[in-house]
Amino acid sequence: MQALVKTTAGPGLTLTSWADPTPGPHDAVVKVVATSLCGTDAHIYRWDEWAQRRIHPPRIIGHELCGHVVEVGREVSLVKVGDYVAAESHLTCGACFQCRTGQAHVCKNYKILGIDRDGSYAQYVALPEGVLWHTAPEIPPELACMQEPLGNAVDAALAEDLTGHTVLITGCGPTGLFAAAVARTAGAATIIASDVSDYRLGLAKAMGVDHVLNARAESPEQVAAAILEMTAGEGVDAALEMSGDPTALHQAFRAVKNGGRVTLFGIPTGPVCFDLPNEVIFKGIRVYGITGRRLFGTWYRLAGLFKAGLDIRPVVTHSFPLAEFATGFGLIQSGQCGKVVLFP
Repeated sequence: MQALVKTTAGPGLTLTSWADPTPGPHDAVVKVVATSLCGTDAHIYRWDEWAQRRIHPPRIIGHELCGHVVEVGREVSLVKVGDYVAAESHLTCGACFQCRTGQAHVCKNYKILGIDRDGSYAQYVALPEGVLWHTAPEIPPELACMQEPLGNAVDAALAEDLTGHTVLITGCGPTGLFAAAVARTAGAATIIASDVSDYRLGLAKAMGVDHVLNARAESPEQVAAAILEMTAGEGVDAALEMSGDPTALHQAFRAVKNGGRVTLFGIPTGPVCFDLPNEVIFKGIRVYGITGRRLFGTWYRLAGLFKAGLDIRPVVTHSFPLAEFATGFGLIQSGQCGKVVLFP
């Protein structure tokens, strides 16, 4: 088969011929129909400090996919040949305290598809049957392959009910845009989004955001004043911090009303200092750290959101055949894209 492989410890990927995967007793082989690029994969492509510590070549990368089951191991019972599936990228141990108490999303021993085992930037991938998710046939591949990252947004946005609430989203990368779509479908009254890119703010408007703020063109004080004006001086009910930028982090805590909640999903590049008394304690707010998706509660909730009309099409801005992967990664580097989909 053809696959994108991190063949050596350095920048880039190699499109090469690779051995077809074979299933273990509890595995299924999936013919990949579509797979989308992720920021994590961009780190690996650039071969930054994180990737150098985490990736051990050779490795087929990629973890966002959909496809059809073409072969199953002898013990497989959850899927059959022909099934249309997506996949959870976190492969949990099932034995640690977290897994045994309903918290598998924070398993202490999890492995990640495309990082710890060969991933989805290939024509075929072998996966444990337990991570495969039956997908409704009416969801087209370019959307079905994004259920894994979309689940991040579902968990971040719906850590608490948003119906009738005002919501601030700081950071309009793909997951922030997904969060806007989830909040709208879940019945949020007003959605405000901030970013430093007019391109991404344009995508936010296409996703149904009510108000956008350019945090590069306006000072933190101007942004804060604008949010107060939009919320009749109250502040927002919920702030979803999706960027990891320290200024945006502080903006989220500043914008939320007393007694509100802040969800943290974006990853800062280093330690961030907080004014805990004034930003958190005296405001009496609730803070949620979000990593991955709830297994598999988030997936079931996402299926219901699709039935309720969740529309993420505006986020899918580009698609290419697998051989044109470098163009896709270039777009991610430039910031002039939403989600990029590859078709093996």
